[in-house]
Amino acid sequence: MPKPLSLSFDPIARADEHWKQRWGSVPSMAAITSIMRAQQILLSEVDAVVKPYGLTFARYEALVLLTFSQRGELPMSKIGERLMVHPTSVTNTVDRLQAAGLVEKRPNPNDGRGTLAAITDRGREVCDAATEKLMARDFGLGVYDAGEMDEIFTLLRPLRVAAGDFSDGPAH
Repeated sequence: MPKPLSLSFDPIARADEHWKQRWGSVPSMAAITSIMRAQQILLSEVDAVVKPYGLTFARYEALVLLTFSQRGELPMSKIGERLMVHPTSVTNTVDRLQAAGLVEKRPNPNDGRGTLAAITDRGREVCDAATEKLMARDFGLGVYDAGEMDEIFTLLRPLRVAAGDFSDGPAH
């Protein structure tokens, strides 16, 4: 859980007021600043939950992705694509999971140059335990009800589509 700032005012609202005075009304400034602060808060909270398992949120996401695959394994390139991260980040993440005994790496029999990452039994146990704790904390979003969380997802979806993350179609 992030350390509370305990300010007597909302610094983002204050910045928005100053912004309006200096440059005029730009609602996107307050929105982006709020999103970035929310990301910091949520990442800090989620990382605090998964840290006792030797994980970061990025490593946790990789484990979850592997549990979702039919055989518990995926090519490194597919992990990067699905997690939307650079290949170097995938390598670093999987190497750390491998060092912890949560993932194994082996040559991809369908691609002579590729590598598969496969979740181990211990990796499944850790993933399940961390998931249970994260779900109990609503992934840090417990201040919202289910409808509000759906609304957040819906509001942010067009931004992800515009960035080219995926083609627009059904949300779920």
